[in-house]
Amino acid sequence: MQLHRREFLLLSAGAAGAAALPSVPSAALAEAYPDRPVRLIVGLPPGAAPDIVARLVAQWLDLRLKQNFIVDNRPGAATNIATEAVVRAAPDGYTLLLVTAGNAINTSLYRHLDFNLSADIAPVATLARTPFAMVVNPSVPAKTVPEFIAYAKANPGKLNMASPGVGATNQLFGEMFQMMTGTRLLHVPYRTSLFPDLLSGQMQVYFGAIPGVIAYVRAGRLRALAVTTANRVEALPDTPTMSEFVPGYEASGWLGIGAPKNTPTEIIDTLSRQIGAFEADPATKAHLVDLGVIPMSTTPAEFGTFIAKETEKWAKVVKFAGLKAE
Repeated sequence: MQLHRREFLLLSAGAAGAAALPSVPSAALAEAYPDRPVRLIVGLPPGAAPDIVARLVAQWLDLRLKQNFIVDNRPGAATNIATEAVVRAAPDGYTLLLVTAGNAINTSLYRHLDFNLSADIAPVATLARTPFAMVVNPSVPAKTVPEFIAYAKANPGKLNMASPGVGATNQLFGEMFQMMTGTRLLHVPYRTSLFPDLLSGQMQVYFGAIPGVIAYVRAGRLRALAVTTANRVEALPDTPTMSEFVPGYEASGWLGIGAPKNTPTEIIDTLSRQIGAFEADPATKAHLVDLGVIPMSTTPAEFGTFIAKETEKWAKVVKFAGLKAE
């Protein structure tokens, strides 16, 4: 397309004038934020517990910030597809990420990621922890963690440990148990539900999120030997923590909110304050507990430190287990 000289001069003058205008201060952008819908990208399918928590916080932000917060599910590649979409998004607060424990694990599990979690995602706030439990089929003679350790050492590689797949948090929690106890279990990954084999006794042990196993424990179809969190869990008050027998053991799923790097601090602080209010609300706390998760509130800086520690912890376990994913 050719431009006449007069049109060219008018366009040039307009461009020069725009360049001469002062940039809008980030504080002014934050004051107007949000003035259009915000997407919260979730790397898991609808209906999963993390997705439910994401929708709860999106509804809260809808009401508090008077704008639509839309949950956008993009499952696949162990949440890496969703993470990369946020990394590539404009750093303006209108694209957010549901960050999970899996993101920290993926940092060392995948050798060829096109992003760096700690460098490319700005931490906003944590949401919750998901407690797990070490459960065994009742056919396993061990009724306590020390008895299980002794039984596993007497039968190295003969006890089957189920998980939803290589690199899943469930597997990593079990691998850390082996690393810290000197036991050797046979990992069996599943693409479909592992529960039929676990309940029938073909699989002997599983590290599972409490919301997914508690009904079987209460019915006596599985035996809970320990919870993996640092403190006992209200849903299983008589079940000891793993650290009572394996000092230093602590593992849990967790959820938080992140944004693209270089998102204005004022916008991150706005979101962090509102999420903090979400977690402080008594009705919200009760709802999260009903879902089997534990509210967890941090500042952006504290969340960043937490991600770094989790990334380092799981890198050691990935190396110990010799895991890799492409």
